[in-house]
Amino acid sequence: MNDVIDEKILSLLNEANFLTLGTSVGGNASAANVFFANDSFDLYFFTFNPSRKAEQIRVNPNVQCVVRPDGCEGIKELQIEGRATQIKDEAEIEKAYGMICKVTEAFKPYMNDEFLKKNKVIGYYKIKPTVIKYVDFYSEKQFEWREFPENRLSLSSSIIKGALSKVGLYLRAVRAPFFTATIAPVALGGAVAFFNYGMFNWNLFWLSLLGAILAHAGTNLANDYSDHMTRNDESNKLFSPFNGGSRSIQAGLFSPTKVFVLAVGMFLGAITIGLNLNTTLHGAPFALSPLLWFGIAGVALGVFYTGAPLRLSYNGFGDIAVMLGFGPVMALGTHYVQYQSFQTFGALPALEWNFLPILAASVPVAVMVALILFINGFQDFNADREVGKRTWIVRTADGEPVANYARPFAIYKGALYFTFLYVLALGIAGAVNSDFSTPWILVAMLPFLLARKAMTMGADWLKRWSDENADREKLPYELLMVNVSTIGTHFSVGILMVVGYWLGTIL
Repeated sequence: MNDVIDEKILSLLNEANFLTLGTSVGGNASAANVFFANDSFDLYFFTFNPSRKAEQIRVNPNVQCVVRPDGCEGIKELQIEGRATQIKDEAEIEKAYGMICKVTEAFKPYMNDEFLKKNKVIGYYKIKPTVIKYVDFYSEKQFEWREFPENRLSLSSSIIKGALSKVGLYLRAVRAPFFTATIAPVALGGAVAFFNYGMFNWNLFWLSLLGAILAHAGTNLANDYSDHMTRNDESNKLFSPFNGGSRSIQAGLFSPTKVFVLAVGMFLGAITIGLNLNTTLHGAPFALSPLLWFGIAGVALGVFYTGAPLRLSYNGFGDIAVMLGFGPVMALGTHYVQYQSFQTFGALPALEWNFLPILAASVPVAVMVALILFINGFQDFNADREVGKRTWIVRTADGEPVANYARPFAIYKGALYFTFLYVLALGIAGAVNSDFSTPWILVAMLPFLLARKAMTMGADWLKRWSDENADREKLPYELLMVNVSTIGTHFSVGILMVVGYWLGTIL
């Protein structure tokens, strides 16, 4: 029985080289026409890994296809359900390459591009069918089915992979890897409080960290929503893991409405934790206290970073907002929670809150987190300028016929030198006044080696950018190691300062 239907299916597959591919994630359906080649019932196609269909396949590999050979006038076709996966095996990639090139050579220049291969932009995908419906309205039997149970996942595998995929989807939407920008100032606020008072409230610290992470997640989601509404992210052709947003909306992984609702939910979670902390420390959720004002400031900076009506990042104030929010606001807030807990629970005699040590300590972290945003803006330059987003990169690099990155790079280098000179001065101040700081924070000078590497790589990149023969379509991607180094420098400076204050307390 299978031999007959197999022959019919393979006959149509061998006649066709074009299929319509349907993908879907979270109710966001997509369709695309792709060239394909088949090896028996398995279908192979080529696409770019950042494309919408590839992004959706990574989250939900269940796809539907329609194969209709030319000349069938819509009467004879194959309707295929299956699972699509990116091919990782090198031998199978070579096989797919050869098969697809026999069908069309339209993509051959991209498939052979060493830059695209190195940066994993191109991909080969295989669809293993689970059901193929053969449709022929000229036949007496118009619909026939062929099942492929061997290609189906087991129930347990389907549940586990679906759950992991869903978790990964939400972690991507909130840009969880960048929560280091929150961990550093919150940990620093706690470490300086321990240094100042010699005690620590772990329960309130974890609540402070969770509230700050929720506010950060809300900020990222609100940023994605706002940049989608202004078409900033759609205009960005040079997006990467470090710039251009999470791309969750552009990849069809979340609808704009869902991103907006998630942002509201994250901010509400942060507000709830903040009000709970204020109740614990001051007896009422809206009791006037420094903590209440820190909370208001943090949420306002997160919402209006890209949100109307202020749109701080569109008007040149984004870097300042990030410095404040992910520097003094988070660090001071965490430090205050620790201080006030000792007052409220009678662990310390009544004394005024001395915020100067943590305010001073937060400066390097604040400058470094702004530099992450600043260096990421190099790749965002064209898209930001197109939609009128007047970041400091756009303001300082704007020029004709190409962007002049010499000025913003000089600012970047100057800010790095300032950061480490500041840490040096803070360590020296700790040797003079042990109540204000500690010389142990000089351990945070170590990441200067990483910062120097970033500056060297950036200077080399700038020379190549200035070459009149530079390939300015590809060159921005070669700045990614500078992006990575800046993030690493920020986090290592912050954590080593935490270690320094801890050592200053116990030694």
